Amino acid sequence: MKHILLIHGPNLNKLGERSAEHYGSLTLEELERLCTNKASEFGWSISCFQSNHEGALIDFIQSNAGDGIIINPGALTHYGYALYDALNDKAIPTVEVHLSDIKSREKWRKISVIKAACIAQISGKKENSYLEAFDIIKAHL
Repeated sequence: MKHILLIHGPNLNKLGERSAEHYGSLTLEELERLCTNKASEFGWSISCFQSNHEGALIDFIQSNAGDGIIINPGALTHYGYALYDALNDKAIPTVEVHLSDIKSREKWRKISVIKAACIAQISGKKENSYLEAFDIIKAHL
């Protein structure tokens, strides 16, 4: 059975309270349930983790086995070089996802230091960004 690590960075614990225009209306729990259901369609298991701290995200990546990673690094997308290193060192198929369209927002949001450690980047499709990431990992595996 394939196992996917679903990782959420800073402020994603506040989903459902943040701007629905950018992030949709789902809570983190609802988003994780949606992703768990998608994983089970493929016969996969999933481990979900959220932290507002880069070191905690790195510890999770380093200490958990998986066949793929779906990560929304939040603001760490733009400056999380240590997170990039952890993903790159893990060397498993990783997809960077964003609920909002980072390419149409503030100039600084367009830059991702995480992208180079990933097989794909998806943004602007709200929760569908996550669902599409499962399909990309499945095709890659």
